[in-house]
Amino acid sequence: MRAYERLLNYVVVRTPSDENSDTVPSSPCQFELGKILVEELKALGIDNAYMDEKSFVYGKLPATPGYESKTKLGFIAHMDTVADFCDHDIVPVVTENYNGEDFPLGTSGRALTLSDFPHLSELKGRTLITSDGTTILGVDDKAGIAEIMTMLERIISENIPHGQVCVAFTPDEEIGTGAQNFNVEAFDADFGYTLDGDGEGEIQYENFNAYKAVFDITGFSVHPGSSKDVMINASLVAMEINSMLPSGDTPRGTEEYEGFFHLTNISGDVCKANATYFVRDHSASLMEARLNTLRHIEKLMNEKWGEGTVKLTLTEQYKNMAEIVSTCMHLIDNAKLACERANVTPNVLPIRGGTDGCQLSFKGLPCPNLGTGGHGYHGPYEHCTVEGMDLATDIIVELVKIYAQ
Repeated sequence: MRAYERLLNYVVVRTPSDENSDTVPSSPCQFELGKILVEELKALGIDNAYMDEKSFVYGKLPATPGYESKTKLGFIAHMDTVADFCDHDIVPVVTENYNGEDFPLGTSGRALTLSDFPHLSELKGRTLITSDGTTILGVDDKAGIAEIMTMLERIISENIPHGQVCVAFTPDEEIGTGAQNFNVEAFDADFGYTLDGDGEGEIQYENFNAYKAVFDITGFSVHPGSSKDVMINASLVAMEINSMLPSGDTPRGTEEYEGFFHLTNISGDVCKANATYFVRDHSASLMEARLNTLRHIEKLMNEKWGEGTVKLTLTEQYKNMAEIVSTCMHLIDNAKLACERANVTPNVLPIRGGTDGCQLSFKGLPCPNLGTGGHGYHGPYEHCTVEGMDLATDIIVELVKIYAQ
């Protein structure tokens, strides 16, 4: 079975994670996909495959006899998707011989356009996979799962010599909590790769340092007719806080190694308001400067409106894995070699986000990230190609061969 065929089976199982949940996994639907994946692993001959009580799926392909001393290599992808645009059935659309031009997404009124996605012209002649434009597709990260499964099938069916190959499929990556519960000891790999990037050939080991910042604002409500110098409108204070941040430091205004403040939610009324931000920067020192900016805003607001009006809560989400991976650069060198052997141009670039590998690297499993052939993540514009998924699969097959040498 080819990777895209597996993807089409996986995406119809909706698995949005829930950042407001206190359970692990954050949504019970992730168990549904986990059960399917365990059954599929066992059907491939991975008899030791299992899903734990937190919906993590683990499996090991034992080393070829005589290769037991080779590097134990791990591959990881996540089962959950974002919750946005995931409230009804997902209908994947397969278009053969795509013409490389603007592409309407069903009757949704949305379209993939060259102005928004210039790489589309490079996909001309390929078989394009999209949603109907009313939902996400789920290529993030079900494409990674499909490619890992297909890699296992090829290694087994083609009798490719290999060291131990460890695989895991994780929940709650999209809300940044999944890797906290990953059992590195049970996974039993020396090194790992997440398949959670964009285009085939991408290799990433420098990611953002990441924090979540929440401003909770308490207002003072009185009748508007007699509120002179008395009322404190919590919603207006939230707007004032946002106005104090640099207007260009948003995801839309930044690229490559540039960090940002990303307003993800703002809500409230006169009495109470809340503003939530994702704060990102590759540099640890620049991240600390961003956090100090937020702390300073909290101080200024309380001096202006009264102590206790504004409360800032900062929560670390993950750190830049480059600190760990830079000590074992064979992971990057061999990934580049695997790309070349698969006739794909390697593209080493920073992650403007994070992966499970960020946390896993600091838990003792150095774990850079590889591309899956997907694009346009986290919205109805998600898309990939059959050929891109095939190439991403070829790359990880070559990685297994390299580490078995």
